[in-house]
Amino acid sequence: MNQFKYNNRYLLSIVFISALGGFLFGYDWVVIGGAKPFYEVYFNIVDFPSLQGWGMSSALVGCVFGAMVSGVISDRLGRKKPLQIAAVLFLLSALGTGWAHNFNFFIIYRIIGGVGIGIASTLSPLYIAEVSPAKYRGRFVAINQLTIVIGILAAQIVNWIIAKNEISDQAMLWNQQTGWRIMFWAELVPAMLFFGFLFMVPETPRFLVKSNFTEKALKVLKKIGNEAYAAKELALIKGTLQTDHKSVGIKKKELKKLYPILIVGIVLSVFQQWCGINIIFNYADEIFTTAGYSVGDMLFNIVITGSINLIFTFVAMGTVDSWGRRKLMLFGALGLAVVYVALGAAYYFNFQGWPILLLVLIAIAIYAMTLAPVTWVVISEIFPNRIRGVAMSVATFSLWTASFVLTYTFPLLNAFLGASGTFWCYSGICILGFIFIYKKLPDTKGKSLEEIEEELINN
Repeated sequence: MNQFKYNNRYLLSIVFISALGGFLFGYDWVVIGGAKPFYEVYFNIVDFPSLQGWGMSSALVGCVFGAMVSGVISDRLGRKKPLQIAAVLFLLSALGTGWAHNFNFFIIYRIIGGVGIGIASTLSPLYIAEVSPAKYRGRFVAINQLTIVIGILAAQIVNWIIAKNEISDQAMLWNQQTGWRIMFWAELVPAMLFFGFLFMVPETPRFLVKSNFTEKALKVLKKIGNEAYAAKELALIKGTLQTDHKSVGIKKKELKKLYPILIVGIVLSVFQQWCGINIIFNYADEIFTTAGYSVGDMLFNIVITGSINLIFTFVAMGTVDSWGRRKLMLFGALGLAVVYVALGAAYYFNFQGWPILLLVLIAIAIYAMTLAPVTWVVISEIFPNRIRGVAMSVATFSLWTASFVLTYTFPLLNAFLGASGTFWCYSGICILGFIFIYKKLPDTKGKSLEEIEEELINN
């Protein structure tokens, strides 16, 4: 491996530009939580729980659709152009949601933003995986998770700065009329940067070879690494795509070999959501106020959770290529199971204040260094070249469908089981996830995408 040299400055630049899609994903997904108390008053839906739920979850409908179409358009147009489409959708969503004077238009623009999230959440990690050398791929794909977390934290800070003085009547009125709009409009800046910078990145070598632009692919590979690296990667890519060049479709016998890989990707995607951690971001109001916190303290606690999320994402970037994907996923599943047992007990025995916050922070720390980034790393690298775009789309579609189910079922579980029973339920899911990962997921660290493909299909 010493014969290979890499242009790290160039690599990092195209990786961070692609990962801006992750930043917008994180911001757009979370910003609505801070705007919720104010736009609900503006649109007069405070006494209509169904409309409140629709306002919060409507973007997830767009996410599911965006994930569903991303595979088809990425296999036809490449990885770069659909990311530019996502950037335009983020721009439209930020502008329109902040402008909306009617709840129906608000919903339409939230769904548009959701489509952008669905596309970006599929293709940003896929793009990074396809341009990254095997040696760095884990930590580079984890950069996408890092930017998601930074986007989440940015939204939480913007929301807190705008809403922190909501107790005064004058500030409350301003937030209800204007403040929540600025929360959405703040997304315009990164969306414009994302759109502009994407013109500076190349198409991925794997898509170029697949589209018979071998010379262009070789040029990109030579920008990423030296001649030896470019020659080896090009040979590997051609080797895995050779079957496709000879036949129109995938034979039934080969398709049977691909099903187990697809099932692993789907289950891991669903588990990343059903492990339950995202309800802390979506329903922070219920979780912290149940533990005795005021609204002002709740908003500040959300910023703390976002900060812990960011810190431990850096930990993940330092461990994903040294510890390996499998070990981190196992640690995450088991760690969350244990913390949820303790958190459920804390609610059961009516603990208040800092014990709840501490357990929540431990859960977020575990999730941020394991399941959150590593799931994206795994699903971006386990699928074969010829179906990677569509397979990533199916996995991400499954993830957002699971997220929709999670968002809708938490209030029902909370009402039926209480906070304690709900967290114990999530603990059980985490144990099942641990068993699945232990039995089905091989480690992929340090292997090229083509080597991973050959190992998974043969096994």
